[in-house]
Amino acid sequence: MQLVIVESPAKAKTIEKYLGKDFKVLASYGHVRDLPAKDGSVDPEADFAMEWELYRDKQSRFKEIADAAKGASRLVLATDPDREGEAISWHVQELLAKRKALPKQVDRVTFNAITKTAVTEAMAKPRELDKPLIDAYLARRALDYLFGFTLSPVLWRKLPGAKSAGRVQSVALRLIVEREREIEAFRAEEYWSVLAKMQHDGTDFDARLVKFKGVKLEKLSLGEQGIAMEAKAAVGAGRFTVEGVETKPVKRNPAPPFTTSTLQQEAARKLGFSAQHTMRLAQSLYEAGAITYMRTDGVQMDPGAIMALRDAIKARYDAAYLPEKPRFYSTKAKNAQEAHEAIRPTDFSRERAGTGDEGKLYDLIFKRAMASQMANAQLERTTVTLRDATGQHELRATGQVVKFPGFLAVYQEGFDDSEDEDGGLLPAMKAGDTPAKRSVEATQHFTQPPPRFSEASLVKRLEELGIGRPSTYASTIQTLRDRAYVRMEKNRFFAEESGRLLTAFLERFFPTYVAYDFTAGMEDELDVVSDGREEYKALLARFWKDFKPKADEVMEKMPSEVTEALDEYLADFLFPPKEDGSDPRACPLCAAEGRANGRLSLRGGRFGAFVACANYPECKYTRRFAQPGGEGEGGAEDGILGQHPETGQNILRKTGRFGPYVEMGEGKEAKRASIPKDLDDFGLDWAVKLLDLPRIIGAHPDTGLEIEANIGRYGPYLRHDGKYGKLTNTREVFEVGMNRAVAILAEAANRGGPGAARVKAEPIATLGEHPTSGGEIKVMPGRYGPYVTDGTTNATIPRDVKPEDVTLAAAIELIDARAAKAPPAKKGKKKAAPKKAAAKKAPAKKKAPAKKAAAVAK
Repeated sequence: MQLVIVESPAKAKTIEKYLGKDFKVLASYGHVRDLPAKDGSVDPEADFAMEWELYRDKQSRFKEIADAAKGASRLVLATDPDREGEAISWHVQELLAKRKALPKQVDRVTFNAITKTAVTEAMAKPRELDKPLIDAYLARRALDYLFGFTLSPVLWRKLPGAKSAGRVQSVALRLIVEREREIEAFRAEEYWSVLAKMQHDGTDFDARLVKFKGVKLEKLSLGEQGIAMEAKAAVGAGRFTVEGVETKPVKRNPAPPFTTSTLQQEAARKLGFSAQHTMRLAQSLYEAGAITYMRTDGVQMDPGAIMALRDAIKARYDAAYLPEKPRFYSTKAKNAQEAHEAIRPTDFSRERAGTGDEGKLYDLIFKRAMASQMANAQLERTTVTLRDATGQHELRATGQVVKFPGFLAVYQEGFDDSEDEDGGLLPAMKAGDTPAKRSVEATQHFTQPPPRFSEASLVKRLEELGIGRPSTYASTIQTLRDRAYVRMEKNRFFAEESGRLLTAFLERFFPTYVAYDFTAGMEDELDVVSDGREEYKALLARFWKDFKPKADEVMEKMPSEVTEALDEYLADFLFPPKEDGSDPRACPLCAAEGRANGRLSLRGGRFGAFVACANYPECKYTRRFAQPGGEGEGGAEDGILGQHPETGQNILRKTGRFGPYVEMGEGKEAKRASIPKDLDDFGLDWAVKLLDLPRIIGAHPDTGLEIEANIGRYGPYLRHDGKYGKLTNTREVFEVGMNRAVAILAEAANRGGPGAARVKAEPIATLGEHPTSGGEIKVMPGRYGPYVTDGTTNATIPRDVKPEDVTLAAAIELIDARAAKAPPAKKGKKKAAPKKAAAKKAPAKKKAPAKKAAAVAK
């Protein structure tokens, strides 16, 4: 018997079917061991010796592998064809050797697709484990461990509120924070454009003013309304004649087939998928044999696949859509490595695979691969220049026509934050024509700050800089979100306070290790190791020689020293110059109450950094870290806003540790309300409204009970009869009427919203039918962790397995294993015997305390 080890049970089942009875195929379920999360797992003093630990929930699974290996004549390590796959094979071999269960013959095979041809060909061409690739894995794992386990204790002691830092994630976070700084530093500039609405031969078109008073206009040339109105008047008064028509043919080439990075980017743009969700779906399609391996930097395709694709194009389209010669692509990404084939369908006659999101992703992969071997798109770009009689003013109209769609008939690549400046069709015009001018518009614009990163643009930027590996981007981005260093709003990354502070700390005390060139350079060095040109421990020694003394130096600093250094480093952000020239560090509360020397500075507290006054405890003024220059979300400084129109009491605006709020009254009787972030025109009127909450809308037409609008911990809401409905923004609390309120509450009740009897948990995934019980298998979120269920048996998902990665085969195995361990079902209860007539009572005896019924394991 020959034992084959793969990573996933779905893959194991398929491959065993391909190989036949002589082979037994078992799954490792991913990595089987890792460095324990404790000090000393990597020991620099012992030549970087690593201590590995078998995952606790993999003990029984690996015992099955070891038992099978003892009776095997050959071990075939067939894990994924990348660095991680090579590492898993190495771990399995090392563990089997320690248990003296390693067969005499050990081979490593890799295949780029799970098809019978690919698997059988790979089995016929075995090789040994790739030691340089394993060394590169060991170096990367040790680097990440040393970075995290050396730096994290420094953060815990010196930077309150920080959770941890990672070698690649810290640099990704810095990109997001730097973009936030660029946006904050941006100052919008006003500019105007003048557009003439024209018509020729019954066709409307737009012409833009490009020359005014003989001067070519740049973007900001018309910088204020006066000059814009003058230009508008000149265009309105002029008679414009076509000076020239330039028609230029344009060719567009198709994009290459997908790599890991470009798949994540396009799935984010076109389908709205996160990088992590995209990789889960791609993994499932790969294991089903629908696509080639999804972790790759390569854009090339197998020659046989190219010929099959050309045949598919020929069968579907005219001959003009197929170029004379095949297209061959080469990788341009920095640090491209592990260059397997691009991601493509394994069978080009198969237009569909999977259902739901899987089907959508397959469709994207199929169309991108097909388009990559199709003919160029032929376009015609037309530019029409119009001048007035003076020759001083010039208009320009542009249009684009697709003469032959080529690959565009199948697929068009998406772009981030781009605008199409070319219009559509233009009427046929020639020199001397005088189109009719219907109207002239002058439009005000303001320059826009650089856009915040989306997942697609962040992945693209990381790849451009050569930071990390595309296969790790999904987990890196998820880690930033899990640790609340960033948040997502409308598919864009926003830096949280903790993320900004951590980045500032690393830039101030560890600038080398968050530098883009250093992190990219480290990837270059890891490539050198994977090529076998350097011993990995030499790389670790160089890193540790500089990093450890720096970490020790910072650890020796007092927390107050760290805070003082950050106060100076962040001075421009925390205390920017004021327009009136006053001291930006002056405490507004001390100034209002007549205290002298009230100076603001950065402080560290149990829950993170904040700004406070030097006169503490006499002055209790505080400000959140992320409120530069004392501007809170309400956009005003602390002080008296005015008097309540009914009570006459002063209403004060204050800033606390958790943001700005308003207060009326004193002591225990004081009323307070937080100032919502979505009120950009906050003043006394809004303060009165907030302090008067809740607002009673009226009696519900069905129940007669009051409907109340209010703002709670999780935002604005409606409440009626113990049930709740969510409102979209603060203004709606004060504007929503009875009809709308009744509709919102009804929708919430239908969804099982807050306050409904109990919300039924939505499944994370629905996998299919259990072969024995017939129940539908679902992956569910649970109070004590995610689990799989067929409606009868619930089985906990192992901690090292992400619930989204669980396959149908794995779920069946987990459910069956749990069912086998369950106690036998109890027989039906016997019918209670009729009570006998009460006998004469015996003398009372002292009763023994009743034993508590043992809990039955579920």
